[in-house]
Amino acid sequence: MNRGKLIALEGIDGCGKSTQAVLLADALRADGHDVLLTREPTDGPTGRRIRAMARSGKRVPAFEELGWFFEDRREHVVEVIAPALAAGRTVLTDRYFLSTVAYQGARGLDWREILARSEGEFPLPDAALLFVLPAADGLARVETRGGPAEPAFEQADFLEKVASIFAALDLPYLVRIDAAGDVDEVAERTRSALAEKLRA
Repeated sequence: MNRGKLIALEGIDGCGKSTQAVLLADALRADGHDVLLTREPTDGPTGRRIRAMARSGKRVPAFEELGWFFEDRREHVVEVIAPALAAGRTVLTDRYFLSTVAYQGARGLDWREILARSEGEFPLPDAALLFVLPAADGLARVETRGGPAEPAFEQADFLEKVASIFAALDLPYLVRIDAAGDVDEVAERTRSALAEKLRA
C-alpha cells in the first residue's frame, strides 16, 4: 500500500486555517480520498495542558513551552499521523511543526534550530499550506469569531513576530495562500494550490 499524504495547514491566529481545514477535508472526501482531519495541540494530556496555558495567558518559560509542543507532537505522530499514513490515508493537520517554529521562535528561541530539529524528527509534510494574513486582520477576525480567547498568543506585537518568521521560511513543501477575502474564495485558492503542489 502506498504511503498516504500529509498536509499541514499553518498560519497566525485568525487566518482562517481551521475553517479551511474542514472545507478542504470535505472537498477531498468528495473526490474519493480517505481523509483524517486532526489538529495540534492535540486533545491528549499534553495538548490539553498547552490549550489551558494559552487560555490562561500565564506563560511558562519558553524552553518548557517548546518541550510541551514537542512532547505533544511525538504522541500525535506515533498514535495518529504515522498509522494513518501507513494505511494510505490523507492526513490534514490543523497546525504542525511550522507553527512551533514560528510561535516559539517569536518567544525568542532560535527558530532555525527548531526547524532543523523538527525536520529531523517528524514526518515532513507533502504540502504545508501557509495562510498569509496581516496580524491586525487576524486579530480582528479573532475578536469577531467569539469562543474562548487565547491571550498567551493573541497579541498584536507577538503575532507580528510570528508572521515575520513565517515570511522568512523558504521550504520546498511550503505553499503560501492569500487568506484575505471570503471563505469560498480562499477555499478555491486552497484547493488549486494543493492540487498544483501535489502534481509537482
